[in-house]
Amino acid sequence: MATKVHMEALSPTMEEGQVVKWLKSEGDGVKNGDIIAEIETDKATMELTARGDGILRVILVKEGGIAPVGNVIAVIASEDEDISEFAAAALAPSDGNGAGPMTSDDPRVEVEDVGSEPVGAVGAPAVGAPVVAAPVGDEAGRIKASPLARRLAVESGLQLSAVAGSGPSGRIIKRDVEAALAAGPSPAVAPVGISPPLAASEADYEDVPLTQMRKTIARRLAESIGPVPHFFLTVDVDMGRAIEARRTINAMLEAEGKKISLNDLIIRATAAALRRHPACNAHWLGDAIRRFNRVHVGVAVAIDDGLITPIIRDADSKGVAQIATEIRELAGRARQKKLQPEEYTGATFSISNLGMFGIHEFTAVINPPEAGILAVGGVEETPVVEDGQVVVRSRMKMTMSCDHRVIDGALGAAFLGTLKKMLEEPTAILL
Repeated sequence: MATKVHMEALSPTMEEGQVVKWLKSEGDGVKNGDIIAEIETDKATMELTARGDGILRVILVKEGGIAPVGNVIAVIASEDEDISEFAAAALAPSDGNGAGPMTSDDPRVEVEDVGSEPVGAVGAPAVGAPVVAAPVGDEAGRIKASPLARRLAVESGLQLSAVAGSGPSGRIIKRDVEAALAAGPSPAVAPVGISPPLAASEADYEDVPLTQMRKTIARRLAESIGPVPHFFLTVDVDMGRAIEARRTINAMLEAEGKKISLNDLIIRATAAALRRHPACNAHWLGDAIRRFNRVHVGVAVAIDDGLITPIIRDADSKGVAQIATEIRELAGRARQKKLQPEEYTGATFSISNLGMFGIHEFTAVINPPEAGILAVGGVEETPVVEDGQVVVRSRMKMTMSCDHRVIDGALGAAFLGTLKKMLEEPTAILL
């Protein structure tokens, strides 16, 4: 019996996925549980497994194509089984939401098979010569190319203006970029009568297709900054003793080849402060406020496509060296898009630190349903007045964004006061 391969929800917030790579080709044998494709979700690149035995008879969404969760992207069946009915309705949504199937005209689908002569070819081609069109642009001069072709071109440093497109209406697709790379540095020559498009540097603009992560970031921000009533609290922290503590700890860890950062100390102190102020370690549920008995701190990590927040679970019960090891390992896999859903979902509070980028002070947007997020600026040598004298101290600003439905001003101020004391006297973290 034929098995439909659906675009599965590989992360809790995934609404659609992009096929990064098919690990099986049409005609390959497949067993239940085999990994058949790599799918880019809203947070990471995940593996898609087969749910049946047979032969991968047809791939309906090519590499680079996008499909909503629930849509059929391939069919597994026996060699002699009739799958025409599946092919006819394969891309119709399975959840009954009324969305229509994607077609070859949908720019999200990578079309590889072109049965007619490409638009723009002039005259009859030489015998045995491939018929291709020069890159075709829209009215603004932007070259038409599939998202996958653009990605391959960027990764390889290839100018799309030097590639001839063989897709519908002269659209550049994956095989065109691969052919141009195999041919070497010589640019493709446009057929007679076709004006070459503007070079990328001469075009007025370029529209960059949204990645799955960027789409999710845009949606989540709209869900947060509008509906969530934010207010902001800022404190100025003397980081002199925290810097000394870091130096001492790193000297102790040197023999093990390990070291910690100030951010690791901030994570540990934040977790300890949340333990003392559980009302800030909470989620807004609409009809209730959920206060957590465990402290799971999300740490924002910048990656090429946007931002992801891996989680240090039970951060209040871990030493700063263990936190340092975990966050480096998680951040490394986050940049490779190899995190598992349980590693970036379920935070009770989050931290965003831009100090390493030279940022003095900023405010962060709350990630619902969390009730707060801490924005950390850089440590700067700052003149301050102490006992009537101007002295230079290492100072750092922290701003807490609070959901006013959960955290009132006095509550947020008390939490920041505790955190400030812990960073200014790091031994207080151990109490």
